[in-house]
Amino acid sequence: MTSSIDIDRYAVAGNPVAHSRSPEIHAQFAAQTGQDLTYERLLCPLDGFADSMRAFAASGGRGCNVTVPFKFEAHGLATHLSERAKLAGAVNTLSFDEQGWFGDNTDGAGLVRDIEINAGRRLAGKRVLLLGAGGASAGVLGSLIATQPAAITIANRSVDKAEALVAAHKTYAQEHGVRLAATGLDDCGEGYDFLINATSASLGGAGVPVAASVLALGALALDMMYGPAAAPFLNWAREHGAEARDGLGMLVEQAGEAFALWRGVRPDTATVLSAMRLKLSAG
Repeated sequence: MTSSIDIDRYAVAGNPVAHSRSPEIHAQFAAQTGQDLTYERLLCPLDGFADSMRAFAASGGRGCNVTVPFKFEAHGLATHLSERAKLAGAVNTLSFDEQGWFGDNTDGAGLVRDIEINAGRRLAGKRVLLLGAGGASAGVLGSLIATQPAAITIANRSVDKAEALVAAHKTYAQEHGVRLAATGLDDCGEGYDFLINATSASLGGAGVPVAASVLALGALALDMMYGPAAAPFLNWAREHGAEARDGLGMLVEQAGEAFALWRGVRPDTATVLSAMRLKLSAG
């Protein structure tokens, strides 16, 4: 019988973090794959993320998922980085071992898997509008580029931030034959096949920050939020003829990617996503 001190510890760190469904998701992954581990929530002070991580690692923590607002800080704390974390400049997954702190970013892989596998929509050759230029967009842009859409436009209230994100990914986009552009929210063009909302507008209860003309007929409109926060965006998308999708699938898929990194086994994310969606719909 395994004692509690032998069980590997993992956590999700953020501020706020009480709402996170990651412990539930990873508990299902562990049960499914026969892994002995615990997964908890870590509320980190806004000025104390590094200290919280050091304390968790020192107490035997093996890995940590990182959520807002610490993904950029986590990037700086990692002693070595995956290529996708280097490109993103942000880390959402840390692994602690004798080699040091390894930083990865599984957000983009999770988003692409949800769009292409769960929603069954191919990104190759399509036009994508990505709203927002913060950590959420930085985390997924590289993976979106790797699918080789025809073009990706990043729209943000502060155009200079969108331009900085484009500049950081310019070479990678050229290598994959993808046109990158930066615009404001009022002049981002029309007729996109995919609209991805990576802003905090939904979380703050704000309205959709772009005109409905950005949607092509039958476009997929995805909000990275889920639950009540995503409802206004999803309703708006449906009203304008788009296929609406929330961020629950992305959440489960990025968690599956992190779990595979930590444990060396890939869980069946589809089963967990179905269970989570059923629970979410039941309230």
